[in-house]
Amino acid sequence: MNDTPPPSIGQMLEWDTSALPLLPVLGVVLALWYWTGAQRVRASGRPWPWHRTACFLGGCLLLIAVTGLKVESYGYELFSVWMFQHLTLSMAIPPLWVLGSPGLLLLRSTPHRGIGRGVLALALSALRSQPARWMLHPGFTIPVFLFSYYGIYLSPIFDTVSALPAGHVSLEIFFLASGLLFIMPVLATGPLPVRQSYLGRCFDLFVEMPLHVFIGVVLMMATKPLLTTFVDPPPEWGVDVMQDQQLAGALAWSYGEPVALVVVVIFAMRWNRDDKRMNADLDRRAEIDGDSDLEAYNNFLRSLNAAERPETR
Repeated sequence: MNDTPPPSIGQMLEWDTSALPLLPVLGVVLALWYWTGAQRVRASGRPWPWHRTACFLGGCLLLIAVTGLKVESYGYELFSVWMFQHLTLSMAIPPLWVLGSPGLLLLRSTPHRGIGRGVLALALSALRSQPARWMLHPGFTIPVFLFSYYGIYLSPIFDTVSALPAGHVSLEIFFLASGLLFIMPVLATGPLPVRQSYLGRCFDLFVEMPLHVFIGVVLMMATKPLLTTFVDPPPEWGVDVMQDQQLAGALAWSYGEPVALVVVVIFAMRWNRDDKRMNADLDRRAEIDGDSDLEAYNNFLRSLNAAERPETR
């Protein structure tokens, strides 16, 4: 008989002392580092926007909550709870971390001498490496992100990995990493080895958005359990396995839409802002040099006109 009480919101919000605390500890460490780095930047007299700090720390709190509270234990037994964890790890936490600009914070808060110089050199060399270019290319990020849904749930991979001692945590790490790899090229403002155009990033967003939602339809329309891991919940909980799978599908369908909408709005605002900035720079340059590009084009047209006159006579 399972000693865990039947699932409820109150039970899921309790602290889980039995969980492997790898990811909660990671969340605490990252939050402490970010807060310390932001305070160091401000102490040096340079501003650091409060919204970046709020976004990154919010992502850390979500990581601690979704892997450190009792929701983690229920995620071993119920598909719907596990899907909630998956969606939070892959779609909610990565954008918050990327909007926090941790790469810029690392560059601004790390001393450029002593050990700090070595840390910066190591970070920049890793960022500029060829593997980093491959991993942040949309030809890699989009298939990996979609594989984390279709490849994991529509094949024996999930049941095989989750049966291992550390399989549950390994899947959580994979979902977190796949979400970060996908969203970094879209929203990151810091240094990246690959920088797509806004049009290319827009294309990536609108390719991914409908595809990841469709897995929810597959789960809701399935006539039998797709994963054997969740077919035997504690009988005293009174859980209907098929209803729980349909709830997981409904979460997959609905959870990501508000997040995707926020990401698209932020992306569009940045695109508009950078376009205005570029046009302002072009206008300022035209005022200084008299719009040399337009003058060169007019001279080219005059030369063509002059070359055609003898033939016309």
